Amino acid sequence: MTGIRERVLQQIEAATEEIIALAADLVRIPTVNPPGEEYCAAAELIADHLRRGAMEVEFHRTARRLGGPPRPNVVGLLEGDSPGPCVHFNGHFDVVPPGAGWTVDPFGGKVDNGRLYGRGSADMKAGLAAAIFAVEAIRRAGVRRAGRLEVSGTMDEESGGHAGVAHLAEIGRIAADRTDHVVIPEPFGVERICLGHRGVYWFRVTASGVMAHGSMPFLGVNAIDRLQPFLEAIRTRLAPALRERVTSVPVVPEGSRYASINVNAIEGGQTGSATQTPCVPDRCSATFDRRFLSEESFDDVKLEVVELLASVEHGADALELEDLLVVHPTATRADAPLVRSFERAVCEIVGQPAQLVASPGTYDHKHVSGIAGVNSCIAYGPGELEQAHQADESCAVDDIVTSTRVMATAVLDLWEAAV
Repeated sequence: MTGIRERVLQQIEAATEEIIALAADLVRIPTVNPPGEEYCAAAELIADHLRRGAMEVEFHRTARRLGGPPRPNVVGLLEGDSPGPCVHFNGHFDVVPPGAGWTVDPFGGKVDNGRLYGRGSADMKAGLAAAIFAVEAIRRAGVRRAGRLEVSGTMDEESGGHAGVAHLAEIGRIAADRTDHVVIPEPFGVERICLGHRGVYWFRVTASGVMAHGSMPFLGVNAIDRLQPFLEAIRTRLAPALRERVTSVPVVPEGSRYASINVNAIEGGQTGSATQTPCVPDRCSATFDRRFLSEESFDDVKLEVVELLASVEHGADALELEDLLVVHPTATRADAPLVRSFERAVCEIVGQPAQLVASPGTYDHKHVSGIAGVNSCIAYGPGELEQAHQADESCAVDDIVTSTRVMATAVLDLWEAAV
């Protein structure tokens, strides 16, 4: 396989400008979620590149959880020359809003001083471009393919992936009976292989009160005041307890190895109203983000919240608990063939042993394993995890090319191991 590897790596070297140009072109499309108005433009750009690579292209449209007209996920398929495993590369093309604090155009796709700048440059349009060209380099090198190669560009990951990878899994496009391995090029860095992620429990607690005139608050019951003891209990009792719980799983960064809870939002009274009126608020709610470890069961995680609610003033009499999202921890075995192939590829291309890590947050691995039933799934891609969702987000150009080399080399290794 040495000669084959060299041919593939030469093709990647020759395509360096194309790889960076595709990543930059993807960044220039403002696929902000919500509302996702530019999803079609991104899908068409991806489809155009897949077709140039002689891939059969499919669109899978859905309006699930998005509203408005159906919008596309795009899948490219390159059949094998002989029977073998199907390797599916999946990247999401939606991005979070740019936010404030930028010193460059968040959708300019600027390349400067060896870095590509813009929203989605790290998370994860550079990774998607790298995956497309990893497959394309294998094709251009004339390698006889011992299995099927697929690349998908999907939407909605930043809001849960339900219209993206979950949809492809539900319709059987990604499924255990047709998909052997899935690689998601999230930004963990060229030396890291991500095996899975922690669990998440999003929930809302709502306090009910009694409305009254603001000049006579004694005639009402302030819902904000009723919620406050629970917020204080979270801060002084639950949060400190969670900081004592640490996982044995190699979650990165180090601070994310601990269980955690975050208050995502609070809404009560006349929020969003330009003109205030004198009213005692009769409703107040807070939304929480609880990240839990593989060593914690979800039943215990929720029971802890229920018991905390019952222990505070008013408790269950005035506070209502609503489940919003539950994602269980997931992980691919460290000795899985996909992991081993990527370890060898990282060692060969990067020149150092691979680090096996886990993600602090969830990503589309949860749908690959939970709905599609594919147990061989990793995240591997260019960019630093800490760049995600930041102002002046960027990704090193060298890392984009290096990750392309690693992905292509790992595919060749998988095929060789399968013989």
